[in-house]
Amino acid sequence: MATMGKETKLDPVWDDMDRTLGQLFTMGFDGTTVTPQIRQLIQQHHIGSILLTAKNLKSAEQTTNLIYELQKTAYDAGHPVPLAIGLDQENGGVNSLFDEIYIRQYPSAMGIAATGSKELAFEVAKATAEEVAACGINLIMGPCLDVLTNARNQPLGVRTTGDNPQEVSDYGIAFMKGYKEAGVATLGKHFPSYGNLEFLGSALDVPIITESLEQLSLNALIPFRNAINHGLDSMMVGGCAMSSAGLNVMHACLSEQVVDGLLRSDLKFDGVVISECLEMEALSHNIGVGGGTVMAVNAGCDLVLLCRSFSFQQDAIRGLKSGIDSAMISKTRIRNSLRRVLTMKSKCTSWDKALNPPGINLLSTLQPLHTALSTKAYNSSITVVRDKNQFVPLSNILDLEEELLLLTPLVKPLAASAAARAVVESMEAHSPGPAAWERSASVMSGERVFREFGRSLARQRNGRVLHTSYTANGVRPVHEKLIDRASAVIVLTADANRNIYQQGFTKHVAMICNMSYSSGGEKKEKPLIVVACSSPYDFALDQSISTYICTYDFTETALNSLVKVLYGEITPSGALPGSISQSQKLHPTRQHWLVEAYNEERDANALDSLMKAVVDDSPPNQHSELSCASSNAVTLHHPEVLEAHFVVRNSTTHSLYGFCSTYFFKTTGTGVIGALFVDPNRRKLSIGRSLHNRAIRTLLQREGAKRFQLGSRLPSIFLGIPTGHGVERRRLRGWFANMGWNTALSRPVCSMVARNLSTWAPPEGMAKSLESAGARFDLVYGWDYSGPILDHIRTSNRQGLSEVYKLALNDPTACGIIRATRPEDGALVGTVVLYNMQSHIAEYMPGMRDLNEATGGISSPVISPAVGDYSTLLQGLILLGMRQIKQQGCTACILDYMDGDGNFDGLSAMGFDVLHTFDECSADSVTWSMVPPS
Repeated sequence: MATMGKETKLDPVWDDMDRTLGQLFTMGFDGTTVTPQIRQLIQQHHIGSILLTAKNLKSAEQTTNLIYELQKTAYDAGHPVPLAIGLDQENGGVNSLFDEIYIRQYPSAMGIAATGSKELAFEVAKATAEEVAACGINLIMGPCLDVLTNARNQPLGVRTTGDNPQEVSDYGIAFMKGYKEAGVATLGKHFPSYGNLEFLGSALDVPIITESLEQLSLNALIPFRNAINHGLDSMMVGGCAMSSAGLNVMHACLSEQVVDGLLRSDLKFDGVVISECLEMEALSHNIGVGGGTVMAVNAGCDLVLLCRSFSFQQDAIRGLKSGIDSAMISKTRIRNSLRRVLTMKSKCTSWDKALNPPGINLLSTLQPLHTALSTKAYNSSITVVRDKNQFVPLSNILDLEEELLLLTPLVKPLAASAAARAVVESMEAHSPGPAAWERSASVMSGERVFREFGRSLARQRNGRVLHTSYTANGVRPVHEKLIDRASAVIVLTADANRNIYQQGFTKHVAMICNMSYSSGGEKKEKPLIVVACSSPYDFALDQSISTYICTYDFTETALNSLVKVLYGEITPSGALPGSISQSQKLHPTRQHWLVEAYNEERDANALDSLMKAVVDDSPPNQHSELSCASSNAVTLHHPEVLEAHFVVRNSTTHSLYGFCSTYFFKTTGTGVIGALFVDPNRRKLSIGRSLHNRAIRTLLQREGAKRFQLGSRLPSIFLGIPTGHGVERRRLRGWFANMGWNTALSRPVCSMVARNLSTWAPPEGMAKSLESAGARFDLVYGWDYSGPILDHIRTSNRQGLSEVYKLALNDPTACGIIRATRPEDGALVGTVVLYNMQSHIAEYMPGMRDLNEATGGISSPVISPAVGDYSTLLQGLILLGMRQIKQQGCTACILDYMDGDGNFDGLSAMGFDVLHTFDECSADSVTWSMVPPS
């Protein structure tokens, strides 16, 4: 609200009417230096406010110099007060001032709203205003207070925070307070709202607001009303038409009913009112600039905006003087507007401030802090709206050597303001040849950003990134070939709701990806990630796009954060703003199933049936880990292992829909999920999620819990996430990563098998080479040997080791321990467990029964860290184990738990093949300290 009342006596200097009228204009010009035209306007016509746009500004240093020259020109011409220098600096895609070194890029208004933080909104607004103020700007053309009541087809897009009036209001006020904190004047736009305009098509037809005043009051006017109550300095009134019952306005900014009535009287605004640019073609053609200026001032506008045309600007000045001379405009009206303008200037500038801009010196000081703020804001804004199949991060779906395809559109730049858009439209209407946006450098800038994004993706991986653009020509043969060649596809869109070709192209690509076939001829979905890099409304409600990400602008900084999300370097935390986020909560719903404790007597048979259903659902020619598992192998009954298993079941039919086993190993403080599977006919219904959450909550309550592991050595059903199933492996990794497991740091483990032991012989020369291991080997049985062996295995902290060895030591008739000792001092340097099908350990090794032949097992090798030649000693232990198993009449041998990233050459030479492979994952308790209830 203005602090200088209408009755405040004005300084006599303002008795000069020409000087007074000059304060009622804000004007722009072409050029990066003070041109003769703008100099004349300042010196001869006393113009008091200047609007700078991107066409005036090349760098922070040049901007500082330009603004200083403008102010010095005004000072030397005898202006009583400095010029108000305004600038559109909304961030996102709307920045008039750009400087790679000194001016930071921040997310658009909607991008900031996606972070969910009003504090961050304040800090970003303050930082933005500090930067432009350092260059001499004292009026920032923001915040944007429009409510997107019709979000799908509006040019404002991400320039406002969304479709919820209270949310738009809250963020608008946060932006406004940030600007004020930095000492610049604020401007709300675009009153009474550009959030639901109807466009008739012709450049001579202005967009129309069809909502009634009552409808506007209940929705679109809320942010404007609240901003006024919090001290908004100025307001831009749009040039749109209004047509509803009782309201028929050709241009809002020329309407006394809108400015004096709605804004001044109803909303009690006594700050500065700025008109939309009177150069917009519809207004200048229908009314004329001179007449339009008179109408704007009579309507209640204090500043009349004219963007660039010197002839139009002269016409406006003549028109205002003529209006005064003919008494069409009262001098009281002029004086009231002058008071408001002077009040605003008194808050944001002085001659000392205007003639001493801090410039580069201050910007250099601000740069480190503002760079960190920019990164934080962008990292917090990226929104993964949907990721049904866990395609993000890319490591879930792409092996290092596979190719990734990036498809990006050719896009128009986003106009900085309605005023700038009017200028562009005017240029297009009066200039032959390509449209203005096609001639400008900014579209090339957009292409360069996408190219650099492709390079950033490529730098993160070994496999190639294929990158090409798409246009309104649709999916071409070259696109089809690249899609067929790539293992995954990323499509970027930019306002696809208004650029329909992008929508059609993306849907076509999605159809191709859904109809993809593997090299073996099997149908499989090719991973597709769609990224809306401007308006999030492109595919927000389109469930056929299963992975959908929003960045809210396509600046280089935004796409850098997108790269981090795609590669799992940051966890995306953004959320769609406004009511659209509420609709998203319905898709997909997450049901919370009743999870019950597993009852062996009640559920054992149903568990066997569930396991069979999972096995039967396995792809052809792929062996399921559950193929020979049974409910008997689930329960350990071990004194040092706490067990708790869970089911989701149908209490009427007693069928099991899902099962999860947990074990807590007291010796290492490790909580383990040993198995988690769901009826194939009931997947994607949140059964697995409900089981997982219950299991984690149980493990968190175990006393002494230090770490958590996915995959259990005992029982040895799943050693981790199964990794031998291609697409299924990626799906599972993505699912568990989404649940909090650190799949990026998973450890490959496997089980191996050697068959045909009856004819097996060690590789030639191996026995002799083992002599170089410098160890003696022997085979011992029973608890009498437990002391040194248990001390030795404590050199490894792997889960389940102690339990396996204790089972073996307590079962001397069916288990033994092969030891390796140093000859010189008898120190134990290596051990491995040996067992057969009659041992207690074998009950928990379903792979032994799966072979349908006499099988022995070798388990849990532990090599002392002090041993220099690990592989040679390991081969020696396994070789002796195989000889022993062969002597017992076995025809096959299982290695039940081996490091999957080791050198298999030696083991393959001994006759072993990989049977099952897994990713053993871990996490800490902090990951799930806030697990929601099932």
